Amino acid sequence: MAKMIRVADIMTPNPITVQPTTKLDEVIGLMKTHHFRHLLVVDNQQVIGIISDRDVRLVMNSPLVQLQPKKGWKLLNTVRADGCMTPNPLTIGPNATAGKAAELMNHYKFDALPVIKEGRLVGIVTVSDILKSYSELTT
Repeated sequence: MAKMIRVADIMTPNPITVQPTTKLDEVIGLMKTHHFRHLLVVDNQQVIGIISDRDVRLVMNSPLVQLQPKKGWKLLNTVRADGCMTPNPLTIGPNATAGKAAELMNHYKFDALPVIKEGRLVGIVTVSDILKSYSELTT
């Protein structure tokens, strides 16, 4: 019988997070430094949003940034995490199966899910985590 892989087995525990007031330039810096494609936005120890690299690209490619780069960079320093995040992200528990996480991500076209236990953030699971666990099982 195949082993049931839980989200807790493949997630990144204790992920780096940002506050809603964190400026976009800091978000970009964290993503680049740590090679992240997603950052969770936390307020009062509650996940209130998620920022993807796609969210960042949408802001970076706005006409204001593209047409007037100097003013655009100033604008980026005023954009806060809560201004470009996806609010109220779908979450999953650590005891859910990796298959359930994959099913949710596929259905909703998400690439990451915050992992919540008893109302507290304990990790993040991404498509990359699922693919890595699958490749380890099949090799």
